[in-house]
Amino acid sequence: MNILILGSGGREHALAWATAQNPKCDKLFVAPGNAGIAELATCVALDINDGAAVVTFAEKEAIDFVIIGPEAPLAAGVSDTLRTAGILTFGPSAAAAQLEASKAFTKEICDASGAPTAGYAHFTEHGPARAYVQAQGAPIVIKADGLAAGKGVVVAMTLEEALEAVDDMFGGSLGTAGAEVVIEEFMEGEEASFFVLCDGEEALPLGTAQDHKRVGEGDTGPNTGGMGAYSPAPVMTDEIIAKTMEEIVRPTLREMARRGTPYQGVLFVGLMIKDGAPRLVEYNARFGDPECQVLMMRLGAQAFDHIQAAAEGRLNEAKVHWADDHALTVVMAAKGYPAAYEKGTVIRGLEALPQSSSQMVFHAGTARSAETVTAVGGRVLAVTARADTLEEAHRLAYDMTRQIDWPEGFFRSDIGWRALK
Repeated sequence: MNILILGSGGREHALAWATAQNPKCDKLFVAPGNAGIAELATCVALDINDGAAVVTFAEKEAIDFVIIGPEAPLAAGVSDTLRTAGILTFGPSAAAAQLEASKAFTKEICDASGAPTAGYAHFTEHGPARAYVQAQGAPIVIKADGLAAGKGVVVAMTLEEALEAVDDMFGGSLGTAGAEVVIEEFMEGEEASFFVLCDGEEALPLGTAQDHKRVGEGDTGPNTGGMGAYSPAPVMTDEIIAKTMEEIVRPTLREMARRGTPYQGVLFVGLMIKDGAPRLVEYNARFGDPECQVLMMRLGAQAFDHIQAAAEGRLNEAKVHWADDHALTVVMAAKGYPAAYEKGTVIRGLEALPQSSSQMVFHAGTARSAETVTAVGGRVLAVTARADTLEEAHRLAYDMTRQIDWPEGFFRSDIGWRALK
């Protein structure tokens, strides 16, 4: 098969890495890709939010299958355009992708399906939102309704912080994403990420992971796109997984189908678990980043088979084969992230690191000029390792991280701390 993956981050590098190992893969293209992806696929300069441009390229290169990585092209309807052109595609329609693109839409679906989630209120105006926060007090959660690249959620522990978040969002700090705001009850418990493949009718539990959203050690500081992750998530027992499927995922999928917008793709279920009871934090319409890196490291070539089965409506035939192993990834980010950071700094030492089924450096915000790899984004590398135990995966990943010569970068030294303590 000729395969095209859309995206340029660590998630897409991991998807490309797993796909390239599958014997079904003849030619692999990634648009626009990055310096790491270029070592295993042909990178293409393409506007991935322009469905017509993607179709034109796919027809020119006889692409058999398109895998959409990030959320923006999904929200822009690129999957709809591809399917209309008769091209097999992995990723939900724009209507179904509202589960990520609109927090208010997700809450509406939860109300209709009975899926347990935080209490909330939805606001389109600044004044009423401030008044609600003042009446509710803190801690409280402020969410931009639209897509904000992982930066649209503020878990406010003080009233001052909550009001500042409301002011910032309605003040335009997140552009149109913050034009509407959802304010939620603060939920206590342990967070986990659960990934389910969907084909419009069937749902296949794929895997679990735990992410580290905060920039600082001990999960402190502002939220980021993710500073590291590990898989599996110890809190996601078989019982919790079964409850999540029956109380949250399947009711949601039934409601989506009832509305005429069946969900096909990967459903990222963000959970808060307390006293054995899962509640929905949020849905995402794509693989998490950096959770995708640890999932792909553990799944390998079979990941592509399951993704293809979801796109072709064959999940009733699929079975995930997990080894009894663990994976951990450490994100290296540019100093200053998630605020302002310098671009164009040089990264050295990557060529000496292993590239194998148990150790990989997945690139995110990188570019290559001649023989030099430079940092061009906030989150730049995801240093990933797989081993029989989480302790060993942790050791391998950090050994690699310390061999990378990049003075302008930083990383958390405590990824996996909750599971390892």
